[in-house]
Amino acid sequence: MIDDTLLEAEDKMDKAVEVAKEDFASVRTGRANPSLFAKLTVDYYGAPTPLQQLASFQNPEARTLLITPYDKGSLTDIEKALRSSDLGANPANDGNVIRIVMPELTEERRRDYIKLVRTKAEEAKVSVRNVRRRAKDELDKLVKDGDVGEDEGARAEKELDSTTKRHTDSIDELLKRKETELLDV
Repeated sequence: MIDDTLLEAEDKMDKAVEVAKEDFASVRTGRANPSLFAKLTVDYYGAPTPLQQLASFQNPEARTLLITPYDKGSLTDIEKALRSSDLGANPANDGNVIRIVMPELTEERRRDYIKLVRTKAEEAKVSVRNVRRRAKDELDKLVKDGDVGEDEGARAEKELDSTTKRHTDSIDELLKRKETELLDV
């Protein structure tokens, strides 16, 4: 029972770290990267569809990205979604592909991105802590009901705390790397 609780908590914490990684990847740095558009949806025949499912991406230069739609009819919808996104991208449509040249990041914009990344990191850490709290409540209930001994409960709680610390440290490390990447001119 204790092992199940700990495994479930660790699995949920792993997912929180994975979500933080995805969130960090969607924040742009000086380079054009297809992961910037991972959460962008396009109104494709009336249904919101992820851009990744509608087109292929090529990165010919550091700040240039070519988006080639699988269906040429979706070209204008993709362009409209890119223009309305908050990525600061200015798409150029030549009838076959959409070319995006990402502008240089200003110092102010870099600072804004760092604030955004820190917020996302804190949200991920809160998520990890919430998982820990729920798991600890379950462990306390097991001890209270007499299903497990107090020593086993204390051992499991220490293990839960070390798992929590490992995951929050992992998020901090991801944050540090992303901040360095953003500040790198």
